[in-house]
Amino acid sequence: MSRVGRKPIEVPSEVKVSIVGAEATVKGPKGTLQFQIPFPITAEVSDGEIQVRRPGDGSVERSLHGTVRAVLSNMVEGVSKGFEKLLQIEGLGYRARQEGKAVVLTVGYSHPVHFNSPEDVELEVIRDTQIAVRGIDKQKVGETAAKIRRVRPPEPYKGKGIRYSGERVKIKPGKAGV
Repeated sequence: MSRVGRKPIEVPSEVKVSIVGAEATVKGPKGTLQFQIPFPITAEVSDGEIQVRRPGDGSVERSLHGTVRAVLSNMVEGVSKGFEKLLQIEGLGYRARQEGKAVVLTVGYSHPVHFNSPEDVELEVIRDTQIAVRGIDKQKVGETAAKIRRVRPPEPYKGKGIRYSGERVKIKPGKAGV
């Protein structure tokens, strides 16, 4: 049995979970999320806990067991607390500014880069060198942060670019003097 899949998911009192057939709906103070549970896996809610079960020991069932449990756990956490990723901008003249729901990045190109906030994800420029990506869906928050980072990933010689907060970039030595 999957160790992750066996562990029950604690549901806080402000979160309501309903599982009808293979459709799981999680409602909380921050919003509502839905998830289609794949066929061989089942889930049930009882006594403020969600228990994920698999019918057999086949490879497909084993691979989905822990994944479905992790997705449901992230849904419960997302609607109750939410998720946040911080991005740090490094480099002389590199900065970001807020324009409504969009973020305008000045990161060394000949033009500013406009990045529009996707649905259900909030972008906030904390300082001109720090961007917060917030939302209730962990996958959307991570994907949006990765797309922003992809605009100008950190380069290995000076470390300039957009990186995750706390990310360490290994700096390579430049040309050796003769």
